[in-house]
Amino acid sequence: MSNAFPHGYALLIGVGASAYTPWSLPVTVKDVQALRAVLTDPTLCGYPADHIRLLHDAGATRQAILDGLGWLARQVAADGDATAVVYFSGHGWLNEATGRYYLIPHDVEPFNLAGSALAAETFTEALRKVSARRLLVLMDCCHAAGMATAKEAPAFKVPPDFSQTALPKGVAEALKQGAGRAVISSSTGAQKSLVRPDERMSLFTYHLLEALQGAGNRPGDREVRLSNLMAHLSRAVPESAHALGAEQTPFLDAATEDFPVALVRGGKGLPEGGWERVEQLRAVVLPLGDRSVAVGGDVSGSVIVTGDGNTVSAGKYNGRRGAPSKKSGRRITLIEVESSMVHAVGYDEEHRCLEVVFNTGRIYCYEGVPPEVFQGLLEAESKGRFMLAHIIDVYPYRRGPCRQR
Repeated sequence: MSNAFPHGYALLIGVGASAYTPWSLPVTVKDVQALRAVLTDPTLCGYPADHIRLLHDAGATRQAILDGLGWLARQVAADGDATAVVYFSGHGWLNEATGRYYLIPHDVEPFNLAGSALAAETFTEALRKVSARRLLVLMDCCHAAGMATAKEAPAFKVPPDFSQTALPKGVAEALKQGAGRAVISSSTGAQKSLVRPDERMSLFTYHLLEALQGAGNRPGDREVRLSNLMAHLSRAVPESAHALGAEQTPFLDAATEDFPVALVRGGKGLPEGGWERVEQLRAVVLPLGDRSVAVGGDVSGSVIVTGDGNTVSAGKYNGRRGAPSKKSGRRITLIEVESSMVHAVGYDEEHRCLEVVFNTGRIYCYEGVPPEVFQGLLEAESKGRFMLAHIIDVYPYRRGPCRQR
């Protein structure tokens, strides 16, 4: 089976550092770097490395973005079977006085925003010259800090008459004009495009990467299609946002039938057991400390050297046990759970301590939790929703693992 998607091309834009420092969004650079890694991995999406152009920080100026669209137009013009992806991660602002929408590039001038930002009309005009048979535009705009940190994060000032907003539907309608075109926006209306609590990636892009690795596919599928992307994003993004106490709903606007976007795991497809099995294999060993190392894939039968006092997750429901010491105490045995938010949970009934390991890698210890609440968490269909309704902001907590006394 082929491990290449030879007609795939992508322009990836993560504005990152702004020439006007208060408007910088470092997480957007992490977004595009992670996206490029997944797209060009021959065991995943299979795009040729030279078919990807990456723009970020000082390289994501207004002119560089337009030049990048010109580069993409030339590439697909020479390939009659091209599939093109344009991804933008950064600020998107609406001028409420004029109704015009702007993407904010690196070289924006805060006192001349309309003259220095990239107007949606200009972006759309350049995009129309990309004459690919299949074109997917992904817009991750209107960024906000994850709800776990938003209350502490200082809000920056948007110029008068401007407001942060998701991609307006009228702009999406214009972007999709032409055969074989689809637009996916990370959020709708006044919703914010959230950043994960660990600040490693935006919420939308995190789940987009999952979808590109087959999270929306079934065993036997060999390609990730537009419908697979949207099926996963429309479920996973709102669920994760809800678990953070917010709302974020991606939307799709398309003038095309379904089409393939990438390979599923290098064209091999999902293993038996589907995406759930992939998630299990991705987290066989979970890094917990400053000197810890994560081991991915199936390491059954392997020898793992863990060092002093480290902890190991060695398969589902086996738990993690650390070497007891006077300093650290004995670790609670953890149980892996199926959730887009929570990786594993453990409970000390004697001291009523609940330990939660989130998929971000962060660990929290909730104190005074009754055993029936822990049982309810284990039985809940949505672990994230249960955490939000019955545990988060209900019981006192501290960062780090619980220690059995």
